[in-house]
Amino acid sequence: MSDDLGTATVKPARTKIRVWIDFVCPYCLLGEQLIRSATDGLDVDIVWMPFELRPYPTPTLRPEDDYLPTAWKHGVYPAAERLGVPIRLPTVSPQPYTRKAFLGLQYAVEHGQGDAYVDAVLRAFFQEDRDIGDTDVLKALIEGLGLDPAGLDTVLASPLHGARHDAALLEAREAGIRAVPSAAVGNRLFSGMPQPEVLRAEILRQVT
Repeated sequence: MSDDLGTATVKPARTKIRVWIDFVCPYCLLGEQLIRSATDGLDVDIVWMPFELRPYPTPTLRPEDDYLPTAWKHGVYPAAERLGVPIRLPTVSPQPYTRKAFLGLQYAVEHGQGDAYVDAVLRAFFQEDRDIGDTDVLKALIEGLGLDPAGLDTVLASPLHGARHDAALLEAREAGIRAVPSAAVGNRLFSGMPQPEVLRAEILRQVT
């Protein structure tokens, strides 16, 4: 496409926001809503990045122990109520490892369904009490997005996808990620649930 002077019109590159999450962190479901609010109407691509809070073989948390019910009572539930987001403490015990779900994210991204997949996995765990560490559960979610669930088997067995995931985890450590969700707009890092108006202002600042 060209303008009246015959010079090429170059479409500006879309702004990218990297967002580190773990699918077993309830604040990632809440933070997802805040990030979508902050980016509403803007020409922005969200790049979902993996951060495993408890990678294998670190023991994962158990909802029947004291920690999770207490943390949810005093932190998660009040925050969710303020945001109007339905959420409940999953009964899956122990909580699942999330490497498999993140490999599934790679598959979804390759088929243009990354945003929908992230939302589906978070809601499956925190609203539907489904075990997102189970391959069949992930396949059902993938199929619900209109993708071939057999593709998950290919990704799970792929050394390339596994290496990409490991490299992304290393990138998170090198970027200084310590909590999820964390969002990076250019060189500015927002750790924890962002204030939508602050995140939006930073996005606008960097594109002007």
